[in-house]
Amino acid sequence: MNSITPFFIATFSALVLAGCGTQKAYVNYNKFTPITAPLNVKKKATLNETELKRWSHLDLVKDTIPGMSVDKAYNELLKNRVGQKVIVGIVDSGVDIEHEDLKSVVWTNAKEIAGNGIDDDNNGYIDDVHGWNFLGDIIKENLEYERIVKNPSLVDETTYQEAKAENDKKIAEATAGKGRYEEMLSALKTSDELLVKELKKDNYTADEVKTIRSKVEEVVNAKNTILKMFSFGMPIKDLKEALQDEIEKANEALSGENLKQDYRKVLGDNPNDITDTKYGNNKVMGPDKNEAVHGTHVSGIVGQQRYNNIGGDGIANNVEIMAIRAVPDGDEYDKDIALAIRYAVDNGAKVINGSFGKAYSPQKQWVFEAIKYAAEKDVLIVHAAGNSSKDIDFFDNYPNDSEDKKTEISDNLITVGALNFEFNNKLVAKFSNIGKINVDVFAPGVQIYATTPNDSYKYLQGTSMASPNVAGVAALIRSYYPKLSASQVKHILMDSGISIPFQVAVGGNSKDERLLSDLSKTGKIVNAYNAILMANKMSKK
Repeated sequence: MNSITPFFIATFSALVLAGCGTQKAYVNYNKFTPITAPLNVKKKATLNETELKRWSHLDLVKDTIPGMSVDKAYNELLKNRVGQKVIVGIVDSGVDIEHEDLKSVVWTNAKEIAGNGIDDDNNGYIDDVHGWNFLGDIIKENLEYERIVKNPSLVDETTYQEAKAENDKKIAEATAGKGRYEEMLSALKTSDELLVKELKKDNYTADEVKTIRSKVEEVVNAKNTILKMFSFGMPIKDLKEALQDEIEKANEALSGENLKQDYRKVLGDNPNDITDTKYGNNKVMGPDKNEAVHGTHVSGIVGQQRYNNIGGDGIANNVEIMAIRAVPDGDEYDKDIALAIRYAVDNGAKVINGSFGKAYSPQKQWVFEAIKYAAEKDVLIVHAAGNSSKDIDFFDNYPNDSEDKKTEISDNLITVGALNFEFNNKLVAKFSNIGKINVDVFAPGVQIYATTPNDSYKYLQGTSMASPNVAGVAALIRSYYPKLSASQVKHILMDSGISIPFQVAVGGNSKDERLLSDLSKTGKIVNAYNAILMANKMSKK
């Protein structure tokens, strides 16, 4: 699952006739005009805590922050209007359905009687009250190239040799990187201990560190070290955990332990048989709720309650979150993803979010068929572009909607790159994958505040966070304009976005600056306000 990997390693066109959604108040949309990027905008030097927590909801013109104008859409276009419920399938690592800011928006299968051990709705899944867990008790998994090295029969000889070379490369990197990670972790722990004493608090921000005026050499050194560590874009506690995780991965690669584990055995299915579907369970949080950070955060971005003075705000105000656990700590199996998509489609989801990805896909045809099945059933899939700072027009990134990286197999999947909150040449997140053909749009993906397990909230970043921001806007459109098709919603998201008039750094490299139109199909950043305006216009055709 590339979306979880710490990044430090490393746009009105006419469409077919459609009706508008349920509404109880008339809004004269003719008086509103689409937002465009101002040529001269006074950029905020820094964001305060309130702005940072909801920057993806803010407006480029009003707030000088490159958010998606979500608040503006609600306040001007959707005020006093009532939409219909939209089910959003979250295919991820699991969701804390008991979270204080999510429990009221969790999807419930009305056709299933909880706890009776019977498949009441005859959908093939017993007691699937809030979704399905295709991983059972699995938490960790191999990466796909590791599975290929262990079982060469999964792929052709060329792919096997590529996977083997990848494994050899990882061993070499582990040899060189382990010491560096250990050194970083040691310096981080030492500096953190000093600053905790200096600031007299266990948790602190970069701004608080900057206020330290001590002349003591070790405190000055600790201050400088911690400020550098904050540049990785995560809290110190999370950085410690990430570094420790990298050390453990290095140890596994060096010992060969990564190739010895058979994580799938406990599930009891054949992962290479798509017809073997009787596996998993209904525990959508997984065996350990604390491991459902990623899926819980993604769910919160889409639908955590708005304006309830708890945590952050979701993009969509009328959704139900269907939790589908299919993404482990490692690479997801193609079978699980294909079945997860079909489950979401068959059980009423109109939008599916996929914040995961990998470089190898032995059974990619199963996933292609699932994507086409979703298209037949009018379901939109929103997918993260990936966090490897690569051009996926040239590098493999699965799942996708093209067998040759040129021709789409269907018109219901949109791929999303990540934006930073700085409206300058650093606008595109340095970790985000790009692709003039295979990345459709960009959306906020840096320092996104949302739900995490046990009624907690965190800032996380990645195209994993950009994707649910777009899935939230998609759900918003489908709520207020339910007769618009998945394909129409996809093109609204793409065509209504804001074009950026300046060049941006690619992969954080200021020496490689290009227009956003060179990094994605549209060259645009998603904008909810513009999307609602276009959806309204399209619904009247």
